[in-house]
Order: sequence, then C-alpha cells, then structure tokens
Amino acid sequence: MKAKSFLIGLTTGLVSGAVVVLFSAPQSGAQLRQYIASNTTGVKSKLQDVQAEIGNVKQSIGTLKSEAQNSIPSIINELKDNFTAFKTEIEPESEKLKQEIENLQNSIKEIEKIIPQSKNSAQ
Repeated sequence: MKAKSFLIGLTTGLVSGAVVVLFSAPQSGAQLRQYIASNTTGVKSKLQDVQAEIGNVKQSIGTLKSEAQNSIPSIINELKDNFTAFKTEIEPESEKLKQEIENLQNSIKEIEKIIPQSKNSAQ
C-alpha cells in the first residue's frame, strides 16, 4: 500500500511539474515539446527503475519472512533444550548449596545458644 501511495504521489508531482513548465516556459512551442519529450523518456526510465527496486524489495521481504518462519521455531527449541540441560546440570549443585546453607544456619543457632552461656560463666 505504501508503494502505491508513493507512485501516486510521484505521478501527481510529475503532472503538476509538467503543467507548471507549460505555463511558465519562455521557450517556443517546438522547443517546449522537444524538452517535454526528452524529459518524459527520462521520467519513464526512472519510473521503471523505481518499479524494479520495489520488486527487489518485495522479493527480499518475502525471503526474509520465509527464513524467519523457518529459523525462529528451531532457535526457540534450541533455547528450550539448552535451558533444560542447564537446569539439569545445576540441580545437584543447587541441592548441595541448600544443604550447606542449612548447616550454616544450624551452626549459627548453636553459636547463639553458646554465647549467653559463656557470658554467664565468665561473670
């Protein structure tokens, strides 16, 4: 839709420019016709170039879309597999850390019980 509106704008600009040239030209009719004919050929050539580029862009977008549709699901599956493998690898270490934290908490509780007793016997 954007390409269509671009082409409509381009055509409108070309026609408007031609009308302005017609009414403000200091040239004779024959010279003006020759000038318009030569510019028309150039404009047609440029318009064909723009159409070819639009075709290339459409083709590139189609290619990108198909590659994305094919690649994204495999990337997502690979990430899921990697996450699952990481979780499996880290599980034993996680359990060890939990056990060590629990042991430290128990040690702190024992130290807290011993501190008041040592203060009382020191007095």
